[in-house]
Amino acid sequence: MEENFTEMVSKKNFELSEESQGFLKEIAKWAYFLSILGFVMMGLMVVLALFIGTIFSKLTSMSGTMNPMMGVGTGFFSAIYLLIALLYFFPIYYLFQFSSKIKIAFRDDDNEQLNASFKYLKSHYKFIGIMALIFACFYGFIIFMGLIVGLFSAF
Repeated sequence: MEENFTEMVSKKNFELSEESQGFLKEIAKWAYFLSILGFVMMGLMVVLALFIGTIFSKLTSMSGTMNPMMGVGTGFFSAIYLLIALLYFFPIYYLFQFSSKIKIAFRDDDNEQLNASFKYLKSHYKFIGIMALIFACFYGFIIFMGLIVGLFSAF
């Protein structure tokens, strides 16, 4: 079934209308904007990861109370922020490559660049989809464990 569908699609030649090309050009602009904004935010996360220990120690000394991290070291928070920044890098990079390559494709009328841009868009959504699946499973596990602990604590 899938082979027949692939054969039917591969036999068709799709042409983009002027309206579709306009939509893709606008998508490329927004994708470029969002990727640059993502790189800036990722940079801020890295800077925050580097200085989070100093920030927490200043907050603790200013408040005069006990350590707000309750025994968790600042290295833990730095590692978490760096891990989030690393995970954030890949979808942003794919989005940036998509926007750059589709702009080149329209500027030079280059079909290979257009194909490469869609390859990066596919990679962007594939990464986001896999991460969403991982987090959904993680949250499902947490909820399941919460229910189990709740049931055992009731008895």
